[in-house]
Amino acid sequence: MATATAASPVQQRCCMFPGREHRTAITVPEFKEWLKQFDTNHDGRISRKELREAIRRRGAWFSNLKALFAVRRADKNRNGFVDDCEIEGLIVFAEKELGFKVTP
Repeated sequence: MATATAASPVQQRCCMFPGREHRTAITVPEFKEWLKQFDTNHDGRISRKELREAIRRRGAWFSNLKALFAVRRADKNRNGFVDDCEIEGLIVFAEKELGFKVTP
Protein backbone atom coordinates (compact mmCIF):
# COMPACT_ATOMS: atom_id res chain seq x y z
CA MET A 1 0.00 0.00 0.00
CA ALA A 2 1.51 3.31 -1.08
CA THR A 3 1.41 6.37 1.13
CA ALA A 4 0.94 9.85 -0.25
CA THR A 5 3.74 12.23 0.55
CA ALA A 6 2.27 15.34 -1.06
CA ALA A 7 -0.35 17.42 0.70
CA SER A 8 -3.89 17.06 -0.55
CA PRO A 9 -5.38 19.93 -2.59
CA VAL A 10 -7.61 20.86 0.35
CA GLN A 11 -4.63 21.18 2.69
CA GLN A 12 -2.73 23.25 0.15
CA ARG A 13 -5.69 25.59 -0.34
CA CYS A 14 -6.07 26.17 3.41
CA CYS A 15 -2.45 27.20 3.69
CA MET A 16 -3.03 30.02 1.20
CA PHE A 17 -5.07 31.89 3.83
CA PRO A 18 -2.81 32.23 6.86
CA GLY A 19 -4.61 33.02 10.09
CA ARG A 20 -7.90 31.40 9.20
CA GLU A 21 -6.94 27.92 10.31
CA HIS A 22 -5.21 29.32 13.40
CA ARG A 23 -7.60 32.00 14.63
CA THR A 24 -6.55 34.44 17.32
CA ALA A 25 -9.15 34.19 20.09
CA ILE A 26 -9.70 37.47 21.93
CA THR A 27 -12.50 39.18 23.83
CA VAL A 28 -14.42 42.25 22.67
CA PRO A 29 -12.49 44.54 25.07
CA GLU A 30 -9.19 43.08 23.83
CA PHE A 31 -10.27 43.65 20.22
CA LYS A 32 -11.15 47.27 21.02
CA GLU A 33 -7.76 47.72 22.68
CA TRP A 34 -5.99 46.23 19.64
CA LEU A 35 -7.95 48.54 17.35
CA LYS A 36 -7.22 51.57 19.53
CA GLN A 37 -3.51 51.39 18.70
CA PHE A 38 -4.38 52.36 15.12
CA ASP A 39 -6.41 55.42 16.17
CA THR A 40 -3.57 57.77 15.27
CA ASN A 41 -5.42 61.02 15.97
CA HIS A 42 -6.86 59.69 19.27
CA ASP A 43 -10.41 60.79 18.52
CA GLY A 44 -11.97 57.49 19.63
CA ARG A 45 -13.09 56.63 16.11
CA ILE A 46 -11.56 54.50 13.38
CA SER A 47 -11.24 56.02 9.92
CA ARG A 48 -10.77 54.09 6.72
CA LYS A 49 -7.10 55.07 6.66
CA GLU A 50 -6.58 53.84 10.22
CA LEU A 51 -8.41 50.59 9.51
CA ARG A 52 -6.32 50.09 6.38
CA GLU A 53 -3.18 50.18 8.52
CA ALA A 54 -4.68 47.67 10.99
CA ILE A 55 -5.55 45.32 8.13
CA ARG A 56 -2.10 45.72 6.59
CA ARG A 57 -0.38 44.99 9.90
CA ARG A 58 -2.50 41.88 10.32
CA GLY A 59 -1.02 40.63 7.04
CA ALA A 60 -4.16 40.63 4.92
CA TRP A 61 -4.08 41.45 1.23
CA PHE A 62 -5.98 44.28 -0.44
CA SER A 63 -6.04 46.34 2.76
CA ASN A 64 -7.31 49.50 1.06
CA LEU A 65 -10.27 47.75 -0.54
CA LYS A 66 -11.08 45.74 2.58
CA ALA A 67 -10.97 48.90 4.71
CA LEU A 68 -13.35 50.65 2.33
CA PHE A 69 -15.88 47.81 2.48
CA ALA A 70 -15.51 47.35 6.25
CA VAL A 71 -16.12 51.02 7.04
CA ARG A 72 -19.07 51.18 4.65
CA ARG A 73 -20.59 48.12 6.30
CA ALA A 74 -19.98 49.15 9.91
CA ASP A 75 -20.59 52.91 9.64
CA LYS A 76 -24.33 53.11 10.39
CA ASN A 77 -24.57 56.92 10.58
CA ARG A 78 -22.50 57.39 7.38
CA ASN A 79 -20.03 59.87 8.88
CA GLY A 80 -16.99 58.04 7.46
CA PHE A 81 -15.83 56.68 10.82
CA VAL A 82 -16.54 53.63 12.94
CA ASP A 83 -17.52 54.79 16.41
CA ASP A 84 -17.57 52.65 19.55
CA CYS A 85 -21.31 52.02 19.14
CA GLU A 86 -20.69 50.68 15.61
CA ILE A 87 -17.89 48.30 16.58
CA GLU A 88 -20.03 45.19 16.06
CA GLY A 89 -19.70 45.59 12.29
CA LEU A 90 -15.91 45.62 12.58
CA ILE A 91 -15.99 42.53 14.78
CA VAL A 92 -17.88 40.63 12.08
CA PHE A 93 -15.33 41.86 9.52
CA ALA A 94 -12.36 40.88 11.73
CA GLU A 95 -13.72 37.39 12.21
CA LYS A 96 -14.41 36.88 8.53
CA GLU A 97 -11.41 38.58 6.95
CA LEU A 98 -8.62 38.92 9.54
CA GLY A 99 -8.61 35.58 11.35
CA PHE A 100 -9.89 36.79 14.70
CA LYS A 101 -12.30 34.85 16.89
CA VAL A 102 -13.94 37.50 19.08
CA THR A 103 -15.80 36.25 22.16
CA PRO A 104 -18.01 38.33 24.45
